[in-house]
Amino acid sequence: MRRTESRPVAPVTDDEREAGVARLFDLHYPAMLRLAALLGADDPENVVAEAYYQIYRKWRKVRDAGAAEAYLRSIICNLTRMRIRHLQVVRRNTPALRVEPVASPEDSVLLRDDQRALVGVLRELPARQREALVLRYWQGLKETEIAAAMGISPGSVKTHAARGMAALTQRMEARR
Repeated sequence: MRRTESRPVAPVTDDEREAGVARLFDLHYPAMLRLAALLGADDPENVVAEAYYQIYRKWRKVRDAGAAEAYLRSIICNLTRMRIRHLQVVRRNTPALRVEPVASPEDSVLLRDDQRALVGVLRELPARQREALVLRYWQGLKETEIAAAMGISPGSVKTHAARGMAALTQRMEARR
């Protein structure tokens, strides 16, 4: 049996952490905001802000800058899922208070009129199918990257994407 040796990780200074997170913010904030909005977050700005806060707190564990974007994407997927679940519980337990999602100003700016119908249909899809399609076609990720972000196998990514695309196509055709 081989013994694995753990390499000591060089301590990260606060200045390095702040610079790394700032660089990540400058490079990826608009894309992460779009991701959260397309995944169905009720308040994508807060989801993205929370994701950046979490990655800031755990920056010492990030091994390289290339992995930081994938880790941030994964955090956003998880936070969006948690918020959607929370809203479902709230709505189930307070039937008199029915809050419909309101598009933020960023949604209006990001989406052109011809995309609004598509996004409306996209939001009707089950969460996993929606996530697979958004990560694949809006974010342009590979199946392995999508699997890592969603916490599932690449085979499941293919299944969710295929089913989501079939349902999306069917619903868009029905709208014509």
